[in-house]
Amino acid sequence: SERTNLRQGTHASKNRSAVNGGGKKPWKQKGRGVARAGTIRSPLWKGGGVVFGPEPHNYKHKLPKKMSKLARRSVLSDKISNDEFKVLQEISLDSNKTSHFVSFLKKLKLNDKRVIILVSSFQENLILASRNLRNIHVANVKNVSVYDLLDSEIILTDKQGLADLVKVLA
Repeated sequence: SERTNLRQGTHASKNRSAVNGGGKKPWKQKGRGVARAGTIRSPLWKGGGVVFGPEPHNYKHKLPKKMSKLARRSVLSDKISNDEFKVLQEISLDSNKTSHFVSFLKKLKLNDKRVIILVSSFQENLILASRNLRNIHVANVKNVSVYDLLDSEIILTDKQGLADLVKVLA
């Protein structure tokens, strides 16, 4: 449902009423020896409208809260059983330099993995240091998506984030 909700639904083509032109009958009904035609914008003609083409519509799919919570629990239990969930004492950076953050990841041996960092509160240095890295995603514990959890190889959080996660999923 998360991937479905990301779809825009703005695809469209013009039907015979939306195509320009075709107001006048191209030739008289009888006596010419060719098939009758009412408009030059018929779908059978070049430049005509499209029959049963794509129309804009909404792809929104509402997922029940219990099912969303269950999905997050399921993904987290799988990550924990496969040793892909790491809890640190605290995640805090002194500066917003990406190079310092990369060295922090190298110490944890996570520099070549897709990592999602779950934080309980906004940390400007962490966001600024990690936003330029392709495989790093920082998310709030309270509203992290199931897709983000599944997409990451390692989930990294601190003790406060873990406490909030337990509270949200309880």
